[in-house]
Amino acid sequence: MKDSLAGFARRFYGWVSGLDSIRLLLLGYTSYIVLGWLVLWLPICHQTSGLKSLDHLFMATSAVSTTGLTTISTADSYNFLGELVLLLLIQFGGLGYMTISSFTMLALVGQLSPLRQRMSSTSFSLPQGFEVRAFLRVIVGFTLVIEILGALALYPVFVRHAAPQPVWQAVFHSVSAFCTAGFGLFNDSFESYRDDVWLNVVITVLSYLGAIGFIVMHDLWKSLRHLKPHVTLTSKVILAGTVWISLIGTVLFALDEPSVKALPATQRWMASLFQVMTASTTVGFNTIPIGGLSASSMFLLTVVMIIGASPSGTGGGLKTTTFTALWAAMMGVARRRDTATFLGREIPEHRMRAAVATMMFYVLTLAAGIYALALVEKAPLPDQMFECASALGTVGLSWGITGGLTPLGKAIIIALMFLGRVGPVVLGMAFFNRSKEVEPTAREDLAV
Repeated sequence: MKDSLAGFARRFYGWVSGLDSIRLLLLGYTSYIVLGWLVLWLPICHQTSGLKSLDHLFMATSAVSTTGLTTISTADSYNFLGELVLLLLIQFGGLGYMTISSFTMLALVGQLSPLRQRMSSTSFSLPQGFEVRAFLRVIVGFTLVIEILGALALYPVFVRHAAPQPVWQAVFHSVSAFCTAGFGLFNDSFESYRDDVWLNVVITVLSYLGAIGFIVMHDLWKSLRHLKPHVTLTSKVILAGTVWISLIGTVLFALDEPSVKALPATQRWMASLFQVMTASTTVGFNTIPIGGLSASSMFLLTVVMIIGASPSGTGGGLKTTTFTALWAAMMGVARRRDTATFLGREIPEHRMRAAVATMMFYVLTLAAGIYALALVEKAPLPDQMFECASALGTVGLSWGITGGLTPLGKAIIIALMFLGRVGPVVLGMAFFNRSKEVEPTAREDLAV
């Protein structure tokens, strides 16, 4: 028996050792989800009985992917241990399991293997030239500091509102906001806190800090250390894209959405910013009922969810840098230029190809998800489209259909959440081997 187990372990280790960095990332996230599912399945994590295995798998996937869609109530279904497991899944999912393991290895050994450096770089979509070891130290330290400060800032809010276990509420929601997970311990998200300015500000700041990505934080840290500006083009694109999407989205939402027009001016703009923020950062909290929004607001939030957050951050979506690169390409064609430029810098051709490939994979995956969900569910098509966009973008906003999904419908959303975390392009690269370059026989123009 021992010999058989030892032989199996050797074969498994040999198989894992032969995987490239992309397949190892997929294996890691899959293993992490399965482990979380099995732990959440244990009765010691439950507050109520009769919970289904598929719901625990759904919750584990939603936590690891930092989505926030739920088929059961987090507060009513799980006890403190279950909530703690979810929080750990969110933390590891937000930072990435490679970040945690690589940082631990760095702290113990003082160096990283070339494979671990490649995996960390792949996990965070780092541009060429980034020093991975310094990057890991910055993001782990930055994460701990921000989440602790966020919890300290939220604690007085929950004390003032007489929320149960205010310390745990503050810690849980701080981590959930920074990791853009959107998991909450209130069944109405933050609808009861809509007029609380301090909570709106803290959650918004935490979500933006998580969504803009660690590349920006790394640049900021280097600037502070060397006392001179050191902002890369990636950081400039992230900051510019985030600001413009937030401004335009907030104005459109405030002017169009009927449910906020009746609110006082301060609450109206605060609620509008919060809802656009929650879609653009893919955090998934809400202060107004999502199911009561107008069709135009639903479409606006869907577009913002698809664009999503930024690379190397905790959010999902197509990414602001991808959207900016495609915008630059469109403007380049309109101006009859052969290159795409942004802020006076030329975007490399291989990055433009990556942006186009990412968009195509994303759109095709979203379309396939919507079609599959429409085959098995009876909810209105717009509601299903919103649900799929939210799942693939790892947002967590819902039109209220998540809890009523059939087992097949839940499986489809689980697949979309997983794809949203690892990225459709990464999955494609994992399953399509690098083919041998074939020389073209001729060059011919193509009408487009």
